[in-house]
Amino acid sequence: MCLGIPGEVVEVHDDAGLRFGKVRFGGVSRDVCLECVPEARVGDYVLVHVGFAIACIDADEAERTYRILEELGQTDELLAEQLLAEQLLADERPTVPAGPLDPAESTEGAEGGTS
Repeated sequence: MCLGIPGEVVEVHDDAGLRFGKVRFGGVSRDVCLECVPEARVGDYVLVHVGFAIACIDADEAERTYRILEELGQTDELLAEQLLAEQLLADERPTVPAGPLDPAESTEGAEGGTS
């Protein structure tokens, strides 16, 4: 089954001559091609299918549709992707090394020891 997910346009930008926007689906944002809906502006709601906005819809219709998709479990993939992205970002946090960065700076375990 092919589904279109409703989302709110929160940013519009140009990418290599194509019109794109950041679209928010619940708490998840994605870059979406807006070429098929040139009238879409920040604050508008669009129906998105496989990364392309295919229609503009009003806020009430977007809310109803998103709620139904949540009840059907069709938004789980969006939420799972968001959780994975957050986990990956958390895993990329820099760690502080336990000792000197340059082994030449370390005198511990060197022949003759330290005086």
